[in-house]
Amino acid sequence: GFHLSGTVTEPATATEPEMTYKVAISFDRCKITSVTCGCGNKDIFYCAHVVALSLYRIRKPDQVKLRLPISETLFQMNRDQLQKFVQYLITAHHTEVLPTAQKLADEILSSNSEINQVHGAPDPTAGASIDDENCWHLDEEQVREQVKLFLSQGGYYGSGKQLNSMFAKVREMLRMRDSNGARMLTLITEQFMADPRLSLWRQQGTGITEKCRQLWDELGALWVCVVLNPHCKLEEKSCWLRQLRKWGEMDVCPLEDGNYGNELPNITNALTQSSGHSQDSLARPRRTVFTRAIEGCDLHWQDSHLQRIISSDFYVSPSYQREGESLLFNSQGQPLWLEHVPTACARVDALRSHGYPREALRLTVAIINTLRLQQQRQLEIYKHQKKELLQRGATTITNLEGWVGHPLNPVGCLFLTLTEACRLEEENCLEISDAGDSKPPVYQHVPVVTGSQDSGESYLSLALEVALMGMGQQRVMPEGLYAQDKVCRNEEQIIARLQDLELDPVLVQTLRKQCILLLEGGPFSGLGEVIHRESVPMHTFAKYLFSALLPHDADLAYKLALRAMRLPVLETTAPSGDVTHPHHLVSVVPSRYPRWFTLGHLESQQCELASTMLTAAKGDMLRLRTVLEAIQKNIHSSSLIFKLAQDAFKIATPADSNSDTTLLNVALELGLQVMRMTLSTLNWRRREMVRWLVTCATEVGVRALVSILQSWYSLFTPTEATSIVAATVMSHNTILRLSLDYPQREELASCARTLALQCAMKDPQNCALSALTLCEKDHIAFETAYQIVIDAASTGMTYTQLFTIARYMEHRGYPLRAFKLASLAMTHLNLAYNQDTHPAINDVLWACALSHSLGKNELAAIIPLVVKSVHCATVLSDILRRCTMTAPGLAGIPGRRNSGKLMSTDKAPLRQLLDATISAYINTTHSRLTHISPRHYGEFIEFLSKARETFLLAQDGHIQFAQFIDNLKQIYKGKKKLMLLVRERFG
Repeated sequence: GFHLSGTVTEPATATEPEMTYKVAISFDRCKITSVTCGCGNKDIFYCAHVVALSLYRIRKPDQVKLRLPISETLFQMNRDQLQKFVQYLITAHHTEVLPTAQKLADEILSSNSEINQVHGAPDPTAGASIDDENCWHLDEEQVREQVKLFLSQGGYYGSGKQLNSMFAKVREMLRMRDSNGARMLTLITEQFMADPRLSLWRQQGTGITEKCRQLWDELGALWVCVVLNPHCKLEEKSCWLRQLRKWGEMDVCPLEDGNYGNELPNITNALTQSSGHSQDSLARPRRTVFTRAIEGCDLHWQDSHLQRIISSDFYVSPSYQREGESLLFNSQGQPLWLEHVPTACARVDALRSHGYPREALRLTVAIINTLRLQQQRQLEIYKHQKKELLQRGATTITNLEGWVGHPLNPVGCLFLTLTEACRLEEENCLEISDAGDSKPPVYQHVPVVTGSQDSGESYLSLALEVALMGMGQQRVMPEGLYAQDKVCRNEEQIIARLQDLELDPVLVQTLRKQCILLLEGGPFSGLGEVIHRESVPMHTFAKYLFSALLPHDADLAYKLALRAMRLPVLETTAPSGDVTHPHHLVSVVPSRYPRWFTLGHLESQQCELASTMLTAAKGDMLRLRTVLEAIQKNIHSSSLIFKLAQDAFKIATPADSNSDTTLLNVALELGLQVMRMTLSTLNWRRREMVRWLVTCATEVGVRALVSILQSWYSLFTPTEATSIVAATVMSHNTILRLSLDYPQREELASCARTLALQCAMKDPQNCALSALTLCEKDHIAFETAYQIVIDAASTGMTYTQLFTIARYMEHRGYPLRAFKLASLAMTHLNLAYNQDTHPAINDVLWACALSHSLGKNELAAIIPLVVKSVHCATVLSDILRRCTMTAPGLAGIPGRRNSGKLMSTDKAPLRQLLDATISAYINTTHSRLTHISPRHYGEFIEFLSKARETFLLAQDGHIQFAQFIDNLKQIYKGKKKLMLLVRERFG
């Protein structure tokens, strides 16, 4: 039948009663063409009730009553039976059917109505005629709604996954040759084009978000697949072309190579030497995500050679070749397909996607035969030019479009086509493991079917070969952040697939052969001897190759990885031998190359490759040397070299066994390089780096420590050398860690002292104290350090530094030296009248206490300095009070007689201090009164009380103070309230 109807009962649950739904389904040539269900559920997919009825019909065909089309049954009825049938039908459904019945009756009874112009009548149970279009039922409104909803969630809540599964659904429809595939893709695209964020992003000139960009890419690739359907009708194709052009012309349509032109084209054209970029970027036609599909509409499948390739496994060259046929076959007679590689791969993808896997496989083999032939020819060309290219040290790149990161993903497409032919379909391969990841696929070797002699090749080894060819192709770094990002992402995807392959002897042989070809491949290979400056680096790829080859052919693995270590875009024209000052080209010559947005990622991949080699080379002195040289020559970022040094150190010092000396030395050498690179540039990690270097040198041993102490000036600043390096080397921990004997300890100490004195000379401000500390145990060195401080005191040092060293001297038992330094410090100091909380006050009090304790002469020497430097009344009165409380000279310096008498404030040297204090009080009072507010009156009266205490220390103090108060009353008589308070307290 063509119409299936039934009732579906949903059993009762704890919360819901039993429900019954009426379902009707129309069929046409084994496809469901429309559905209705009483549940009213709307979704892209059929509701459970439609599925249940369909399954019931499939599984129990004999339980479903089969009837003739209704037109046949009606044909057998007479006039009365027909009338009875119609009236009963109307009565059963009078609410829904009556208006329609009346309308139809009127039309049938009217002789010139449209219904009477047509012979016969429709029959929904009889099916369509053989020429009619037939397609699965698709609820278009639902598709629109769902896509709109997922887009509005902007990639959150798994909406990106949902949209990807809709794309997968389109692919599935194409594979089943369901004509709804293109219809569904059209509906999805309409919603994508209507996304309100597009115009927003365009106005703001910001980039489309990463997730969204990837969805647009998939959309573009799917359209290429649709228009390349080998069996679509011409009118369908022209309809799609109109639609694609309409979308492509809209100004919000995303561009193929990224966002909305906010990545400015490379107007300067710094790249005239490479043919690809010589045309001005501004003159390039605008390429949108639909451009490839629009171009794909021009392709057809009528070529007779192409038809033969895809329709037979045994198509070989005829024994005699006609004119021009030599281009169609290789020397073994196998067919070639010479189309532009990404285009040819798009054909393969279309064949695969439209359910022609055998044809896709045959075309893939022809493409690979072509690539091999090209590889051979390129090798021959290179052999002739080799000498000249090596002398020039530069090359041009012939292929303008790299295959990795290409919008059509040619390498991935060929790899998938080949591996799908080799998948072992286990019974449980559909099961998903606990982690939610599907298990890695299991492959087997399936021999390649060819018309010529048995090649002994398998589709699996071809898959590996084509992936290696594509990844190893030398290509120019594309412009724009998005395109560059895509190169990295695509590379990682292909490598992840390669890692699923178990490398058996057959695959290892393929791997070795291809690696040798890549190394010899000249300018066509990214691993060739000479590459273009703008070449996409091969670090990620080489890391995979290195790990894969290492167990089978270590020499080849190292040769390859070392060759891949370069990053020409960062190499300056300066000779590469000078490792001590590698310049980051970015800062030196910014206009030399277009912006490499992913440079940071690429450099970290280069570092990963180096780290992988270091780990593998542990214990092998020669290999470690070579890897070290490659790092020093090719890596230009200090923080990455530091990371490598740390990696090497970790690998060299396992917790459970002895250290690996060679690798430790590599770590040290890398650390030293980092020190030299970052010495003159400020680097926020310097402290950490310096500390680490000392730890590493300690592990290496006493000779390494001596060496860094002796050559400190090329590695550290004076401050780092004294306060971190020498201090750590001389610490108790280091001596214990190295279990040194006496001569070794002495040698280290002597080096540290020499370093300390050199640093103190170079930077006395920051190193003098550390130098004194480091030289404590050696009389001559200590004297030298002290002399350096004295020499620098007058010019190069601040009072804080001098006070600190003076206190240290007192602490070490050198009070007279401390006094000398304190006196020098005082000459640098200036304390204003209002600086009564200045941090140096404690130092001044300490200096006066020290002088007082040394005796009358020292006190007499410091007081004039105090009077000159300190103008703060409270500080001066504090010093005065302390000096009058005890007799000077109680420090008990041997050979000096202490009088034990208290000093008088009327005689020198205290008289000078007293006068200075009184005049400071007078000056401060006037200064305070000029800007005083009523809320500070109480505080001011207390201040005057303090002043009186000082005035009274003088013989005629009370007279002086009374005069002073009278003066105030005269000058400030306008401040009535304040003067009232003054009278109350002081009369």
